[in-house]
Amino acid sequence: MKLSDVIADMILDMFDDDTSTVQIQRNDLAAQLGCVPSQINYVITSRFTPEQGYRIESRRGGGGCIMITRAASKENAIVSLINSVGSSIGEKNAKAHIYNLNYQGLVSDKAAQMMLAVLSDNNFKGLPADSRDAVRASQFKQMLLAYMN
Repeated sequence: MKLSDVIADMILDMFDDDTSTVQIQRNDLAAQLGCVPSQINYVITSRFTPEQGYRIESRRGGGGCIMITRAASKENAIVSLINSVGSSIGEKNAKAHIYNLNYQGLVSDKAAQMMLAVLSDNNFKGLPADSRDAVRASQFKQMLLAYMN
């Protein structure tokens, strides 16, 4: 297991049913894991994004801390992702979002596989290059909306 996976799992384990916000002392967590604090930053900025239903707040001074707040529900996290997609999305970014949704348990394995298949570049070969990402974004948003219902 990669160190970034271990860090993400530790942070996710800090959340429980009653807690939607966790406070992390970056240096303490890094010392506990035997890594540099920048690795903690990397995991937080890449895996706990608004698109994935998290809000990050950094407090400086006096030891400082990072507050991570989780969306109140699965629906809120998916709506945040839909709003962040915009008018176009490339295959690589769409795949990353789908993997993250699945990793966080927001979509099932089967739904993730279907989304990956639908959003594959193979399905857009007949379209002009500048239209592919716009169609992919529209389809991705519609699938997410359908999944919520």
